[in-house]
Amino acid sequence: MAIPQKVLYTVDDIYALPDGQRAELIDGQIYMMSPPNTLHQKISWKLHQEIANYISSQNGNCDVYAAPFAVFLNKDAHNYLEPDLSVICDKSKLDEHGCNGAPDWIIEIVSPSTSRLDYGVKLFKYRMAGVREYWIVNPLKQTVTVYDFEYEEKTDQYAFTDTIPVCIYENLSINLAKLLK
Repeated sequence: MAIPQKVLYTVDDIYALPDGQRAELIDGQIYMMSPPNTLHQKISWKLHQEIANYISSQNGNCDVYAAPFAVFLNKDAHNYLEPDLSVICDKSKLDEHGCNGAPDWIIEIVSPSTSRLDYGVKLFKYRMAGVREYWIVNPLKQTVTVYDFEYEEKTDQYAFTDTIPVCIYENLSINLAKLLK
């Protein structure tokens, strides 16, 4: 008797979803996404603003993108993610569809429904794909877990009230409590 084959979805299946329905594709499996709440959106906006202002003030070459923004992490048809924030410094990875390959810095804002993915599956995928820095912002616990995949020196967990050093930018630190005032 044959073993049933697991269905592997592709990016075409993501694009075939009804308008307004968001999902991510990880290793051929579709993960539906629910709309973010107000606090999630506020955190995303404030972080986006802070990072973009820093890049601009330094005449930097990187761009910051907020979800929904497509990241084709492994440049294949079975991985399509929409990180809450993506910082991309290599412009050759960008096209009209999104980012092809690993962004330099990814920030995910956790909700109870995404916790397992953000702390487990995505952590592994981002690390293996070559993301340099990964932040998991947890509004319920008011913590930020920072993964410095490049050097491991600044990997740590912080409170919103802490001043958090950004690994890919030596002169940037972010205090979420101050940003959210």
